[in-house]
Amino acid sequence: MHLSTHNWMRAEPLDTTLRRIKKFGYESIEISGEPEQYKTKETRASLKEHGIRCWGAVTLMLGDRNLAAKDQGQRERSVQYVKDVLTMISELDGEIITLVPATVGKVVPDGTEEEEWKWVVDATRECFTHAKKVGVRIAIEPLNRFETYLFNRGEQALALADAVSPECGVCLDAYHIHMEEFDVEEAIRKAGKRLFDFHVADNNRFAAGLGTIDWKKIIGILRDIGYDGALTNEFVAPVDRTPANRYPEMVERNPVDISPEQLKFIQDHGSSVLTEKFYTDQMRITAETILPLIK
Repeated sequence: MHLSTHNWMRAEPLDTTLRRIKKFGYESIEISGEPEQYKTKETRASLKEHGIRCWGAVTLMLGDRNLAAKDQGQRERSVQYVKDVLTMISELDGEIITLVPATVGKVVPDGTEEEEWKWVVDATRECFTHAKKVGVRIAIEPLNRFETYLFNRGEQALALADAVSPECGVCLDAYHIHMEEFDVEEAIRKAGKRLFDFHVADNNRFAAGLGTIDWKKIIGILRDIGYDGALTNEFVAPVDRTPANRYPEMVERNPVDISPEQLKFIQDHGSSVLTEKFYTDQMRITAETILPLIK
């Protein structure tokens, strides 16, 4: 196992992110799933310069991106988006994408259970065919019920993976599974060898170590099932707008270089644009919590 991180949680130059995470002992990055944002030749050079490898990416299912959409054109555009992410990761020598099938924040279905299952299976199969072509693995990621109605538990993600291919896997996120699973340990063990990726945030979605999750136990279970992939930091710190706020300086009041779509995506997660100091502290705390347990 090694420590990785996402970078979609704060808009900043990639070099800034890489410099910071290298200092704290991160080995890789799951880069934002926005192919138009990165020129792969320049990105490869930055990764090499800082000694950080690309582990993969997560699909940012914002706007009308939705593999389970009723509208065929919308599904086709969503498939093309996923293919573009897969191609980007292949060009960056990455190994994996974590695929969130439906639009984040969408909690109302477009059709019946049978209709949506066919739509999402067919679309994911098309994505998987391209993944095989470019040499990148796909891991289906379930989110909590307040972010999607479609897949909330590991066994649901496994059902889609099974419908696609025995070579399709799943990604579990500590934050989501501590909300949704009947038994967290059982969910991890059931994923077994199909667990391709594991995301890290505490039960309150702050950095690992700032909540109630027993990280020693979680990593012990991962070790038991033979998991040897990334533990990818994905804190999305909730903003407290009351006098009880423990971190009054966490919000960047004058954000720059962030698109309206990305800002909305962050705000839809209950967070905001974070100051560099607060963001850096969260990166450090996760590293200080996780690294001693996996070395």
